Amino acid sequence: MRVTDLAQRADTTAETVRHYTDLGLLRPRRDPGNGYRLYGGDDLRRLRFALKARSLGFTLSDVRELIEESEGGEAPCPRVRRLIEARLAQVEERIRELSGLSERMRAAMAAWEDAPDCRLDDGRVCGLIDSFNAAGEETHP
Repeated sequence: MRVTDLAQRADTTAETVRHYTDLGLLRPRRDPGNGYRLYGGDDLRRLRFALKARSLGFTLSDVRELIEESEGGEAPCPRVRRLIEARLAQVEERIRELSGLSERMRAAMAAWEDAPDCRLDDGRVCGLIDSFNAAGEETHP
């Protein structure tokens, strides 16, 4: 298979295939006649694995290590469990952070709904932001 064929069969882009090849995740052979990369069934399996792993939050570095473990005769499943547990904790923390940001943004929108637009001559950039604090209460310096 050539790059575009592999990409189609894995439902991804040719750019992704090239990038994963450059990283060493895929190992095509070269067509001696024209130098094109030719991918086989192992590459398709690795590419599908990498895409699934990425959809679960694994990094490309993780993917490389998991492939290497597997090819070295080790079962990477224990590492997969540890990694996903750690990534889940990170994602849940990020969700909490984003939820707090969303609440602050909504509070700011509500506080500024009827506030007039004005140009400040005292060196401040924007009175709306200056009048807002993290607790969502307006302040007036």
